[in-house]
Amino acid sequence: MALDGVVRSLTALHRACLYRYGAPLLALITLAGSLLKASQPLADSYFSNRRNALNVYFVKFSWGWTVGLLFPFIFTSNYFLQRDVLFAVRRVTSCLVGTGVWFLSTRTFHIIENFTGECYESQNMTVLHELDNLYTCKKNGHIWLGFDISGHSFLLSYCVLIMTEEIAVMNELHKVEQKPGKAIATIIKSLFIALNALLLLWIWMFFCTAVYFHDMPHKIIGTAFGISAWYGTYRFWYKKPFSPGLPPETGNKKE
Repeated sequence: MALDGVVRSLTALHRACLYRYGAPLLALITLAGSLLKASQPLADSYFSNRRNALNVYFVKFSWGWTVGLLFPFIFTSNYFLQRDVLFAVRRVTSCLVGTGVWFLSTRTFHIIENFTGECYESQNMTVLHELDNLYTCKKNGHIWLGFDISGHSFLLSYCVLIMTEEIAVMNELHKVEQKPGKAIATIIKSLFIALNALLLLWIWMFFCTAVYFHDMPHKIIGTAFGISAWYGTYRFWYKKPFSPGLPPETGNKKE
């Protein structure tokens, strides 16, 4: 089937590239894109406009799009491999952990920006000392300038890395002797293809952020937050007993 061929090709490409080199690739994109922006800014384009459709309808809701596809994929694929509902439910709690990471990180970024900034009058850029926090400053139509860690660099890098971890399970699904029913197989494969399309979109928009927006320190720290959040969960905590756990391997499949 054509669907099977697409899935197998994507699985092989994923295992050979992103699963092994995802974090270094994202770090390289941030560094190279930031250097390009600082030394020889690219000409304005559709993607340099913050109001472009991909940014407005996808990136601004990137966590919702990511979880919306990951949740059913994790449950169906993990349940098929382990034949254990409780295991599948435990694994989808990784989406709750990720939501907590996203919320706490973005709140931290706002606190840092508020603590390090000042309010400037929007016309002549004089400092307005009476407006001493980000929220009242912007509410009154002025400009707040603080250390603005790139939320896009953080969230897009984090989404790319956790999606890469979860869709790697397709490599195990190809190995099992007992195939899922036609309906569930179609669901898993369709979700896998959709996740790969979303993954490609996140990488592209991450690149656009690197070459068009924010200053270098803002993007580097944002990306560092994303990589650290992924590493702390999937490469450390999820290996512990009291955690959502890692995606299953066929060697761990229950009889």
